[in-house]
Amino acid sequence: MTLADSITLFSPADLAACLLLVVCWLGIGWRIENATKKHPSVSGLMAEFRHAWMIQMVQRDPRIFDAQLISNLRQGSAFFASASMIAIGGGLALIGNTDQLAGVAQDLSLGSAPAFVWDVKILTVLLLLSNAFLKYVWAHRLFGYCFVLMAAVPNTDEDPRAYPRARQAADLSITAARSFNRAMRSTYFALAAVAWLIGSWALIAATVVTFAVLYRREFASQSRSILQRVPAEITPPEAKAEPETVSPVHTQL
Repeated sequence: MTLADSITLFSPADLAACLLLVVCWLGIGWRIENATKKHPSVSGLMAEFRHAWMIQMVQRDPRIFDAQLISNLRQGSAFFASASMIAIGGGLALIGNTDQLAGVAQDLSLGSAPAFVWDVKILTVLLLLSNAFLKYVWAHRLFGYCFVLMAAVPNTDEDPRAYPRARQAADLSITAARSFNRAMRSTYFALAAVAWLIGSWALIAATVVTFAVLYRREFASQSRSILQRVPAEITPPEAKAEPETVSPVHTQL
C-alpha cells in the first residue's frame, strides 16, 4: 500500500480534524509563551514570581522551605513522566490488537475501518504522549539543576554574587516550568486525540474544548486575576554598604 492509498482511507473530515489538532496545540503554546505585557498569561505572571522567590531566598535562613518546594516540583514532573510512560505502554499494546477497537466501534454503530486507520489514530495519541514524556523528563532534570544552583547562592546579600546567582536559579526554574507546561499541554491534546477513535467530529469538538479550556486558564481565569492583585517584585534590593573604616591617623587628628 502506497502513501497515497493510505491517505485515501481517511475522509476529508479526518484530515481537517487532525490538522486542527496540530494547529491548536502549537498555536495555544505560542500564544501563551508570547503573551503581551498588557495581557500576560498565567505562565508569564508565574515567571515573575519565580524571580521574586529567588530574591527572597537570598536572605532566608534556613532555606528548608525552598528545598521542600523545589523537591515537590521535581516529584510532580517525575509523577507525570511515569504516568505518560504507562500510557505509552498501553497504547503500544493496543496497536498490535486493534480488532477489539473495531468490534467496539461496530457495537456503537460507528462503522468499520481498516486496521491501518486505527493504528494511525493510536499513533497520534502516542506521539503526543511521547512528546509530553520527554518534556516531563527534561523538566525534572532542569529542576535538579536549579536545586544545585540554589545551593550555590550565598546566604547573605552582602556577597556581590548573591543576586546574580539567584537570577540564574530563577531563569533555570522558569525554563523547567516552561518545559513542564509544554508537556501538560501535550498531555491535554493527547486526551483530546483519543476522541478520534469515535470519529472526526468528536476529535474536532474535543480539540476546540481543549483549546478553549487552556486559553481560559491562562488569560481569563480567577487564578490569573489573583496573581495580578499584587505584582511580583523582581528588582533585588541594593547590597548593604560595608561600614567605612577609619584609619588610626585620622582618629588621632
